[in-house]
Amino acid sequence: MTEEKAYIVVLGAGESGVGTAVLAQQKGFKVFVSDNGKINDYYKKILIEKGIEFEEEKHSISRLLSSGEAIKSPGIPDNSEVIIRLHEKNIPVISEIEFAARYTNAQLICITGSNGKTTTTNLIFYMMKKAGLNVEMAGNIGKSFALLVAERDPDFFVLELSSFQLDGMFDFRADIAILLNITPDHLDRYDYEMQRYTDSKFRIMQNQTENDLFIYCCDDPVISGELGKKKPKAIPLSFTLKFLRDNTAYVENEKLCINYKNNNLTMSIYDLALKGKHNIYNSMAAGIAGEVLRIRKDTIRESLSDFQGVEHRLEPVIKVHGIQFINDSKATNVNSTWYALESMTNDVILIMGGLDKGNDYGELKDLVREKVKAIICLGVDNSKLLDAFGDVVDIIQEARSMNEAVSRAYRIGEKGDVALLSPACASFDLFDNYEDRGRQFKRAVRNL
Repeated sequence: MTEEKAYIVVLGAGESGVGTAVLAQQKGFKVFVSDNGKINDYYKKILIEKGIEFEEEKHSISRLLSSGEAIKSPGIPDNSEVIIRLHEKNIPVISEIEFAARYTNAQLICITGSNGKTTTTNLIFYMMKKAGLNVEMAGNIGKSFALLVAERDPDFFVLELSSFQLDGMFDFRADIAILLNITPDHLDRYDYEMQRYTDSKFRIMQNQTENDLFIYCCDDPVISGELGKKKPKAIPLSFTLKFLRDNTAYVENEKLCINYKNNNLTMSIYDLALKGKHNIYNSMAAGIAGEVLRIRKDTIRESLSDFQGVEHRLEPVIKVHGIQFINDSKATNVNSTWYALESMTNDVILIMGGLDKGNDYGELKDLVREKVKAIICLGVDNSKLLDAFGDVVDIIQEARSMNEAVSRAYRIGEKGDVALLSPACASFDLFDNYEDRGRQFKRAVRNL
């Protein structure tokens, strides 16, 4: 940026935006934060204490258009008026991740995928901490990457990256890129074009060199299809549930096997802390990362066997009169709910619904027939769910609040059943976010 353009606009004043503003100020930029909504008091206090200028409940377009660069919250769509106006003036619009990466020399381990990225990111971070490495975790999870770059100087960052963050990343380069899977999600943000969403996910390997690593699931048909067209420069390391020794990680005789540089690690899949087929994939991806980082085999095995999982992802709450309540609020797409149901061994009362993102519920029907005795539709508009599952289950009811949904599930349930919140939808019709939805679920269960 030239001297006269050393003026940065930050759009959105949440965790990402405020962290970006703090880092930009630290690096000598004049910073202006603009949020179209009301700024949370916690973040407002940080801006005031740092002397960073801001506005809320509006975007002063003329002022924004005088900036040299804009850094936007991942929640702001590219087709919003403010972004279109910035593009018309040829003002670069980038993500927090792109900006913060300019100011760290840490090795970057980056994870994306439609499902499992939060679990895998946490698992890799847990493993690295257990190994005594100087590592921080950020991105689409926890603390702002930019704020951590401003405050600390670790040797490694483990970053969970969403497609929205990847869309605003151009010069960023991952040292280790992990692509878990690609299934339809957020298609409303991509004009319902699956290829655009797929291209977004594959941005995780952009700018990688032959010295970098690209870890991916070769069982995923979308990833395999795209790799036929996109030849990665990075060293490819694949994982599969099949017995294929050409892959870096695979399953043989119910053992998870990792073979990196002719160095073999094996452990029983029954010793994995995280259950279900999808979590074997997550564990393989994390295990490969551990091997690449030269973490001791015993530490990798211990991490894969004693990791506690993450909040809102197949999180057991409590049993009430023999009914096990499970919080899977983070299941914001159909594929996540498919994985949740696939791992269930008892009859399920399924609480689902919310803001539909262009979902196709067809792929759930067979599992619902097999495992679900009742569905509670929790949303403002449940018509699509009622149409999809009305003739699939005997009991299908509607609820307009979490308390009502939990009460209905409890009344339907019998000893040995599972009441599973796995919405397959975004949360924004009735809740602030999936965390709010999950916490309301747990509160309602404990109040039964």
